[in-house]
Amino acid sequence: MAEEEGEPSKFDQWMERVFGDKLMNAIMAVGTVLGLLLAIVLFFFLPTWLFNVCEQYLFGEGIEGWRSIVEGAMRIGIFVAYIAVVAHMPEIKRVFQYHGAEHKTIFCYENEEELTVENVRRHGRFHPRCGTSFMIIMLLLGVIIGFFIPFTNPILRTLVKLLCIPLVVGIGYELIRICGRYDNLATRIISAPGLWMQRLTVKEPDDSMIEVAIEAMKAVIPEDGTDLQCPFQAKQPKEKTA
Repeated sequence: MAEEEGEPSKFDQWMERVFGDKLMNAIMAVGTVLGLLLAIVLFFFLPTWLFNVCEQYLFGEGIEGWRSIVEGAMRIGIFVAYIAVVAHMPEIKRVFQYHGAEHKTIFCYENEEELTVENVRRHGRFHPRCGTSFMIIMLLLGVIIGFFIPFTNPILRTLVKLLCIPLVVGIGYELIRICGRYDNLATRIISAPGLWMQRLTVKEPDDSMIEVAIEAMKAVIPEDGTDLQCPFQAKQPKEKTA
């Protein structure tokens, strides 16, 4: 009976027969497509549709001027809620701890200190060039760009927003680079939302995680030291909040 339970199902056998050695690649491709479709629905289509419903049945056309802000707030709310929920999963929390180890190690290296557990441990875990900060900046830029999109139809508005993604990504990337290079009032204001969000996605690591981050860092350090000549080196935050 145990052997029967361990046998692959007819669907698994069909998948193996059709895709063969490329089965995992096919599964990853399908997963990627479904993930993109879900992101488009949640972050582009749904906020516009919800705003249209509220405008039609609750508030009237008087709130049309608030469309971009409300839609942007919805997207940010969905993103924050999703991260807050998954952050409580033990596996994801462990990933976020490794994320913290990565940031601490990068800070240590960029300050030209020896990569040891002791040196890495005392650095802050919030980095201005983090991918989390990049996501928040893109969401905020989406609010600004939304003011210039005149369409109210959810499908048409979503298509225009998708076409604007390269522009948003390009501007967001340059802002992240600037925030990593300079430390002034303007860059602190730009960095603040992303650094706050990192409190959810970047957790304090243990020493074993730091050791892994150090080894990973050493494996990609150029022998000629050209990376340290890059003008966009992040400055260590003055406040090393744990």
